[in-house]
Amino acid sequence: MSVTSSILVLLALLVVFLGAGTWIFAGLMLVGAGAMYFALDFNLIRIGAIATKVVSSSAVSWELAAIPIFIWMGDIIFRTDISNRLFRGLSPLVSRVPGGLLHTNVIGCTIFAAISGSSTATTATVGKITIPELKKRGYDVALASGSLAGAGSFGLLIPPSIAMIVYGVLAQVSISQLFAAGLIPGLMMAGLYSGYIGLVSLIRPSVAPPHGEPISWRVIGAGILDLLPVLVLMTIVLGAIYTGIATPSEAAAVGVFGAVVITLITRQFSWALMLDSLKSTIRVSSMILMLIAASAFLSSAIAYMHLPALITQSIAAMDLSPYGVLLILAALYIVLGMFLDGTSMTVMTVPIAVPLIVQAGFDPLWFGIYLVIMIEMSALTPPVGLNLFILQALTGETIGKTVRAALPFFLLLCIGTALLAVFPEIVLWLPGAL
Repeated sequence: MSVTSSILVLLALLVVFLGAGTWIFAGLMLVGAGAMYFALDFNLIRIGAIATKVVSSSAVSWELAAIPIFIWMGDIIFRTDISNRLFRGLSPLVSRVPGGLLHTNVIGCTIFAAISGSSTATTATVGKITIPELKKRGYDVALASGSLAGAGSFGLLIPPSIAMIVYGVLAQVSISQLFAAGLIPGLMMAGLYSGYIGLVSLIRPSVAPPHGEPISWRVIGAGILDLLPVLVLMTIVLGAIYTGIATPSEAAAVGVFGAVVITLITRQFSWALMLDSLKSTIRVSSMILMLIAASAFLSSAIAYMHLPALITQSIAAMDLSPYGVLLILAALYIVLGMFLDGTSMTVMTVPIAVPLIVQAGFDPLWFGIYLVIMIEMSALTPPVGLNLFILQALTGETIGKTVRAALPFFLLLCIGTALLAVFPEIVLWLPGAL
């Protein structure tokens, strides 16, 4: 079967099953089964045997154990007052910088992302504290919500990241190396955001109220104490991974223990909190793991159709430059991001995208960070940009105003991606050094 015919069969099945409103994991399974049945003439018994073998083998990967444990750690922290402490701790440190407390969005999201792994959790947790405070103190609502929309996506880029774990399992790339690779790009993007906020504040002083009285060392010390629990937890988890003392799954277990200790020290521990966080973890983890299993089955169908090789050959025949391949993939991800969440985008595209990237001469480790940034863009892209809807609820603004506020930070993500493409060492240096 030609590459055009194979793609048309898959697209037709996707439109039928996903367009009918089926759950995404069920739709992916049906697309894979339909492709085998219609395009390959496999009978139902053979399709069932392949599905049983692929789904069972993909569900027992040890690396997947990190997903529910990291989610549990983040959910425990989500149910505490850590976000309040972050705002109190950061406020005296940034109040006299151009842009003032607007920087708490960027820095707060950067810190919280290191213990969350989720974009939506980071946006919602930090935003429910900072947005009301910034509005009350007279800061520009558009810049406040836009910076939070962009920085909230750091939940995917700053390790530990659930998106990186999913990609690492699917693409067979070291998760520890992915975590290391995401750190410097994440800090770079935070620097771009804070630099933009400072520049806008200097050009338009009205977006941030005048600085108050000088902050005393006593207030700064109290702020550092507020930040201490989350900084210690972040250091323990990431330090264990980067030094090689623990695997990501083991470090996640240590992180859960650390999160429980924080709830005990801050006198917030309760069995109700633990039970609610565990229920939420089971729901989210089940969704992600079902998507991974369904993706493995769809990948098998695509492999039987020889689609990755056919597409690779077709693009190679077009004689595109490596950057041309990246631009095509970027356009694809931006379009997909309008309709799908990040995990679904990852599981649907990795089987085809990774061979293309390798053929173009890019490192699969580098591409993992590129893909995560593409997913971040999808969180800022209507109509399914989850961060936009969270912000709309927090600010009370229309979705149109929320989208316009997030646009500069979407463009900064594009600039950051271009820098990573031109200077891949930004991504690859730290994993190589470790």
